[in-house]
Amino acid sequence: MKFELEDDYIELFKLLKTTGVAESGGHAKMLIEEGAVKRNGEMETRKRAKIIAGEVVEVMDNRIEVVLKS
Repeated sequence: MKFELEDDYIELFKLLKTTGVAESGGHAKMLIEEGAVKRNGEMETRKRAKIIAGEVVEVMDNRIEVVLKS
C-alpha cells in the first residue's frame, strides 16, 4: 500500500496506526517492541522513528511505501 505523507515525516507508530496495520497506538508500539517492523529492510525498534518520503516499512504481510503527497 502507499501512504501519502503530508508533512516532513510521520512517527513510525503513528504510521502503523493511520494505515490500519495496527489497531491502536498501543498495538503499534507492541509490534515495534517485538521486532515485527522493518524499515528499508532493517529491523526498526524506535517507536518514534521519523519516517520520510521514499522509505518502505514492512510489518508481517503489509508493505507500506511512503510517498510525498502531490
